[in-house]
Amino acid sequence: MANNFFLSNNRIVRSFSWKGANFKIISSAFDIIKDEIIKQRTILSNYIIKYKDFVESLVPLQEIDSDAPDIVRRMHKASLLTGVGPMASVAGVTAQIAAEAAVAAGADEAVIENGGDIYIFSKNETKIALYAGNSTIASNLAVLIKPEATPISICSSSSKMGHSLSFGDCNLATVISTDGALADSASTLAGNLVKEEKDIPDALEKVISIKGVQGVLIVKNDKIGIAGSFPEIIKNIDPHTKTKITKDKRSCTP
Repeated sequence: MANNFFLSNNRIVRSFSWKGANFKIISSAFDIIKDEIIKQRTILSNYIIKYKDFVESLVPLQEIDSDAPDIVRRMHKASLLTGVGPMASVAGVTAQIAAEAAVAAGADEAVIENGGDIYIFSKNETKIALYAGNSTIASNLAVLIKPEATPISICSSSSKMGHSLSFGDCNLATVISTDGALADSASTLAGNLVKEEKDIPDALEKVISIKGVQGVLIVKNDKIGIAGSFPEIIKNIDPHTKTKITKDKRSCTP
């Protein structure tokens, strides 16, 4: 279930699903993005057939084989920086690689969302709604991503929703980075670190200290903490917010 999703401002949003993962895309290069997502997920699936530790480990692997594909190397790097397992970054890295393929083909916009993890390259302002479950204070928040801030990744983790594993008890942990794998991985770390409201300051300090992390937002009950350079927070006035939440099947595989 998505913790973030974009408010399209009348831009065309198209969707497709692949092995239980559901994607929403804004781009003239929809087919290129779709094909690249399938390609990258297939590469990853083939890799983990040979290297099961990559998909099973909840901590960084000391090393990977020298001929590992690009998606694996990006995930491994993010894992080493955050201390969580490499698969924590799969949605963020896939979105970034697919967006890069679209831009390389000449697209002037590529906005990809998968279960709350979003990569944005756009010449338009993009509003991202933040979904924090039953948190009253965060229930109507969104962030404004300006064109000059892109390309950018905004990824979230939560113990309250979604199929991803979390060792914390956090309504929402959102991380901003130019690196999709890192944003996804670091949001998992942030969510793991928060079990009570008093954990927010230490979690913010730890996550923002990671090289490449630009901003962090954490919500626990009705407490919100922000660190670093986080985008402008605005009010979400969309009355149809809950109907736009993307849900991935719990059986989702690469």
